[in-house]
Amino acid sequence: MASLITEDVRAKASELYRGNDECMTQARRLFNEVGFPNGLLPLRDVEECGYVEETGFVWLIQKQQIEHTFEKIDKTVRYAPEVTAHVEPGKITNLTGVQAKEIIIWVTINEITLGTPESKTLVFKNNATGVKKIFPIDAFVVEVKEPAQVQEEKKEVDATVDAKTVEVKEV
Repeated sequence: MASLITEDVRAKASELYRGNDECMTQARRLFNEVGFPNGLLPLRDVEECGYVEETGFVWLIQKQQIEHTFEKIDKTVRYAPEVTAHVEPGKITNLTGVQAKEIIIWVTINEITLGTPESKTLVFKNNATGVKKIFPIDAFVVEVKEPAQVQEEKKEVDATVDAKTVEVKEV
């Protein structure tokens, strides 16, 4: 499949980022702004991401395809090297690069919408078949440690180790 990310698309981007840490931080921010949980796209080794605010088009490019299992719902999802979508509050449409395993086949996910506020759910849809699956939002929420937070925790651990180091002298 040809890439949907052309130089023309990149030129129209209101936001364009490179590098895994920056891309994941910005993707989580954007998805949070439109109401989605931070763990919806657990990508790895993201090389580039961008957003065209005018159209809501967003993309993430990772080094290779990955599979991730959402433990709380026991669902395995495959993410292609290129994931694209149009986003707006409460809705992700024209999604490409995402498939969920259903028994023995991989089903393409084209759309994700927020359920009612009371239900606290996400609705996943395959437009070709009309099949929908509903899952709780909390299945897609993860604790995220920003790089600065990880560094601070490492310093705390190092300080604890230093404090417990005892000098032993030979007799």
